[in-house]
Amino acid sequence: MSKFFSFLGKIYRYLWLTITSPIWLPFWCIGWVSDKIGLSNWIADATMGSGAYLIYKNLTRKPLRLFLTVFATFIAFLIYGTITAFQVALDSGVELSADDRLVTVNKINFTQPLPISYVNKVKAVEGVSGVVHMNWFGGYYQDPRQQVLTFAVDQEAMLDVYNEIIVTDEEAANWKKNRQGIIVGKSIADTHGWKVGDRIPLSSNIFSQSDGNSTWEFDVEAVYTGADAQTDTNGVYIHYKYFNETQSFGGDYIGWMGVRTADASLNEQVIKAIDNMFVNSPFETETVPEKAFNKAFIEQIGDIGLILGSVVAAAFFIILVIVGNSMVLSVRERTGEIGVMKTLGFKSMRIFRMVLGESLLVALIGGGLGILASYGVTGMINSVPNPLPTLVLNSDVITTAFTYVAVLGLTTGIIPAISALRLNIITALSRT
Repeated sequence: MSKFFSFLGKIYRYLWLTITSPIWLPFWCIGWVSDKIGLSNWIADATMGSGAYLIYKNLTRKPLRLFLTVFATFIAFLIYGTITAFQVALDSGVELSADDRLVTVNKINFTQPLPISYVNKVKAVEGVSGVVHMNWFGGYYQDPRQQVLTFAVDQEAMLDVYNEIIVTDEEAANWKKNRQGIIVGKSIADTHGWKVGDRIPLSSNIFSQSDGNSTWEFDVEAVYTGADAQTDTNGVYIHYKYFNETQSFGGDYIGWMGVRTADASLNEQVIKAIDNMFVNSPFETETVPEKAFNKAFIEQIGDIGLILGSVVAAAFFIILVIVGNSMVLSVRERTGEIGVMKTLGFKSMRIFRMVLGESLLVALIGGGLGILASYGVTGMINSVPNPLPTLVLNSDVITTAFTYVAVLGLTTGIIPAISALRLNIITALSRT
């Protein structure tokens, strides 16, 4: 029976090694190569005269523990970098909103329409430099599951009010004069393989034409990019006049208006003037800054920031426990060695710095690799056609990440470092 259990133990050991080989094998190969080329000896020679050599030797005395600790930290910061980039992309709709742009909607609900006659009245308000009206088309391409953010707009004013939409002058002119022309964002164009000159069908899950058909044919006149890397390029813009003339119901009504003011300081004045103009009418309005409108719209989905923040916090808490426990165990195993070092004249503060340095180095290696890998992950996500905003790891995210690296290293290392600092020589040697 004992031989049977011994045999099962060997199978389990080899099976475990095989399953986990994609994780440990690359690091083992790096270690084997470094030994062959003498990298370990070079590091030892370069750091022999400083505490860095002792930090290096203490960290590498148990390679598997070092790998697992670094790997856990690596995963935590990979999650942090990727999720934070996603959150920044979602928030970009708010952050990139123009300060001098307002949104006017029906006071009851933004899904309720407004008469198109309101547009000229708003244009006449003092302080207004431009107005574009929009309708939600409810579009999809070929299959209802392939939703397309399609808007029927006033083509003459659209590119002036929303000047972050970048097209050439020739493309803009072609779009304006072709009633069946559309401009499409680069992201959605890449997703479906659209290009300038294509004639594409877009269907609506809300509207239909007078003949009962819910599919419209359009000519792609331009593929627009954004003024900023995180400008959303998933939108499609069609002519309101063409849409209004061909739809079977809801004519001469609009969804909302984008209003550009002459200066952001005039926003409050313009807001009051617009809303007071239509008070006590069948279609009262509510005008708000674009930033506030976009923020409220995103919050309807839920508190995305709280959800993503909770995921990151959970990952960091687990890593804090894992790395902290690893450091405490590492120092406890070296209690006798620390006692000998103090006997040989090593000052307590030097040992304190050495233990704290180990913790910081582990956090720096794992965190740095994690952030570097998140660059690769976000790059792969951006390279694949998808409806997500462009993911960007900006300088603020990187700075915050390395701040967390330092905090993690200090937090996990401070308790074992203090224990080593206060350790009495006699107590240390008696535990050996």
